[in-house]
Amino acid sequence: MSKSTFQQKTKLMAKLFDSGCNTEKKLQQLDMESILKIPGITIPDMALIIELQKETKANKLFSYLGGGTDEQSGT
Repeated sequence: MSKSTFQQKTKLMAKLFDSGCNTEKKLQQLDMESILKIPGITIPDMALIIELQKETKANKLFSYLGGGTDEQSGT
């Protein structure tokens, strides 16, 4: 799977915000049924939502959105 661009990520985030998903907690609570109800959602968007959920859970969302890596280890 190719890396998503920042523009793709921000477009998806706009869809999420517009649908009321505007916090990390709400993002983590999204299940497939909820995702399918988001207007204009695409299959690539679904894969990106799963990535956003993983990165948010790992506290690496900012690095993920910027295309970087988190250089700090869990110390």
